[in-house]
Amino acid sequence: MIKTFRNIFFLFLFAMSFSATAQVTSSSPYSQFGLGDLSGSLLPQNRGMGGLSMGIRKPGLYDNINLANPASYSTLELTTFDVGASMDLRKLSKGGVSGKRQFNSTLSHITFGVPVNRFSAVSFGLVPYSDLGYQFMNSGTVDTSKVNYVYGGEGGMSKAYLGYGFRINKNLSLGFNVAYLFGSLKQTRAFEFVNESTVAFNSRTQYSNSVGGMSYDYALQYSAEISSKTKLILGYSGNSGNGLNSKSNTVTTRYRKDVLGDELAAADSTYFAEGAKTKIQMPLTHTAGFAFEKTNEWLFGADVTFSRWSDYREGSTNPGLNDSYGIIVGGQFTPDANSVSSYFKLIDYRLGVKYDKTFVKIGNNDINQYALNFGFGFPLPRNRSSFYKINLSTEIGQRGTEMNNLVRDRFVNIHLGFTLNDKWFQKTYID
Repeated sequence: MIKTFRNIFFLFLFAMSFSATAQVTSSSPYSQFGLGDLSGSLLPQNRGMGGLSMGIRKPGLYDNINLANPASYSTLELTTFDVGASMDLRKLSKGGVSGKRQFNSTLSHITFGVPVNRFSAVSFGLVPYSDLGYQFMNSGTVDTSKVNYVYGGEGGMSKAYLGYGFRINKNLSLGFNVAYLFGSLKQTRAFEFVNESTVAFNSRTQYSNSVGGMSYDYALQYSAEISSKTKLILGYSGNSGNGLNSKSNTVTTRYRKDVLGDELAAADSTYFAEGAKTKIQMPLTHTAGFAFEKTNEWLFGADVTFSRWSDYREGSTNPGLNDSYGIIVGGQFTPDANSVSSYFKLIDYRLGVKYDKTFVKIGNNDINQYALNFGFGFPLPRNRSSFYKINLSTEIGQRGTEMNNLVRDRFVNIHLGFTLNDKWFQKTYID
């Protein structure tokens, strides 16, 4: 067990260094707003139900790390380890014209949950927070010259967290997460001549932001028994609307292109500013929901989220984001968690739908997102004290519309996770 823990610990450190330096993006033009596309603190088992989380405690025989509601940590009876990866397939379209499919993949999460006693547990790990990735171009005319305005962005942010959940009594649990958000966001704006690019100087400005700061989540869950096997779980989670520190560098360069259209080395820099510091004010966020659950058989629930993104500020700048809200409805069904005759009866079958009014508004057009989620939990052979499960989820959705000259973003997100439950840190008794 010690050797296994040591290997997992080194894997955790590797994942931290990998996530801190990797620049895997979402390839969506809507990620240019705010801090990028928000990932959500969700593991594949929650994503398969549309992201349902507020009323989720222990959905089945396996212990489950539910980051979105840290009050749920109080149900952990075994040490739990969860690691996974995600894949993103995306296709953009505008005015009836579709672009090429774009694919991204990355290590998505590595998390631990460790019981402290019969009534409480801690959890810690590393998960993605946001992704920034886009590339698009607008055309225009300056005097008699045709020009292109080229915009791009890349980077993302990660979330390293430590949480604690505990039971007040049989029905009520409280919890909190303390997290550090960190990452690098880079955005560029270029001005390029179309026909005179080999003789005229083009110009590009790059903005690089290094962002970091603390985040605080608090949560509760209340479980009420309806019958001997059925219960109703109410849940709530909030974020304090913390502030982040941003340190930015700005550089403007001039360059030409060769006859093939390839960019030559920068001729010179016309502007450079280093180390400008600003404060980023994050929004207050509230999520509430419920779940009806029949022990080890099925559960059904819904969540509602509201975030005051109109309070988001980058220093003294108001980028004009809008308050957002989302609705999730989902559930899980396990035919027979103790079946010995059919493996298919042991599988968790998950389904969920969600709607988001995002914080992005272009002109008078709200950018909305719709998605259908489904997933499976595949139990693996177990020994006396260890339990293993593979969780797979798929999200098929759309953000935005082609109406009013906007961009429609169609996507398929696949999340894969491996869950281990085991008895660690036990005292050994010798007669």
